[in-house]
Amino acid sequence: MSDKNDPVISGVGQSAVGRYVDRLPLLMTIDAIKEALDNAGLTVADIDGLATWPGRMETSLDMGPVGCDEVINALGLNVRWYNGAYETPAQYSAIAEAVAAVRSGWARHVVVFRTLCQGAVRHRPQDFPSVHPKRMSGVMAAMMSYHAYSAANWVAQFASRHFHEYGTTREQLAQIAINARRNGAINPKAVFREAITMDDYMSARMISSPLCLYDCDTMTDASTVIIVSAADTAKDLKSIPIRIDTMACALPGRYTWDQDVEPACYPTARRLWELSDYTVDDVDMGQLYDGFSFLTLQWIEALGFCPVGEGGRYLEGGHRISRDGEFPINTNGGQIAAGRTHAFGYVREAVRQLRGEAEETQVNREMKVAVSGAGGGPLSMAMLLVRD
Repeated sequence: MSDKNDPVISGVGQSAVGRYVDRLPLLMTIDAIKEALDNAGLTVADIDGLATWPGRMETSLDMGPVGCDEVINALGLNVRWYNGAYETPAQYSAIAEAVAAVRSGWARHVVVFRTLCQGAVRHRPQDFPSVHPKRMSGVMAAMMSYHAYSAANWVAQFASRHFHEYGTTREQLAQIAINARRNGAINPKAVFREAITMDDYMSARMISSPLCLYDCDTMTDASTVIIVSAADTAKDLKSIPIRIDTMACALPGRYTWDQDVEPACYPTARRLWELSDYTVDDVDMGQLYDGFSFLTLQWIEALGFCPVGEGGRYLEGGHRISRDGEFPINTNGGQIAAGRTHAFGYVREAVRQLRGEAEETQVNREMKVAVSGAGGGPLSMAMLLVRD
């Protein structure tokens, strides 16, 4: 039986999504909040909490264009609790903070938002002035000193090691991208709606070996909102509440160019199962981070859908992860096809699937338990979502 302060997801919303959306980031955020409020059957007056990741980042406004203060002022929110912070385990930390606020009784309905404007910054650079540091310091210095400016370079190192140690092939990894683009083709909000073939994948230009163009997600303008509410508000909600059964995070200890520490998704997944009464056998669907396709392979292994090192063979042929397979993943196209929403899009899709409200992307069988993983490398969080 649920405690009155158990956290549920009461509403989800999303703004327009595109490689460029001609709309101010704050307005996209408000668009998504309004849709989430309508989805939950709540009003602005009901909201007493607010959270976001990473908060407003003056040095990188494409990554963090909107902070809590702006939303509070724009909507006239009367909040009892709010938080926006960057130094956290991963993108889902904002949702975890909302869960903690609801459990503690600090808030009853918390709006959690993630807004990106990585397309707009290229089209309207004058609107996004950023401070450019003259020197690199902190945790990223160990990466940048090797001229590894893109996360593609970092992930490619781990992928190369996996290929070498376990015999993983590009043809196996390709199934992540092919599945994503196939699912994106039926999602009207997806950035890329054209399916690709194995030949398309194998002939695509290399970005950072062994990762090619189709292994990478795309920069996007979007805002996605999740409303976390106390369980005893369910009777007043418009939509079916989805319970947040468990959240977990774990860190490998440090950022590192050396590979003496396992990626954080592995200890995170172990901790997730330790905290839950559910097991991998109970899961109906996965919404797993695909900022790069290899990260999805790692999440599949970490969560126990196959042994470590067997991810490539698990993906062979693409049948298991397809919409009619035993473990459908990224049913809206993930970030590879639907666009980068820094994992919040996975939660929106999981909630809609569990409710049976995903429309074009709905999987044609009952969904009760969904697992979602966010982040890769040294950043990692995971959650289990359940329809009771």
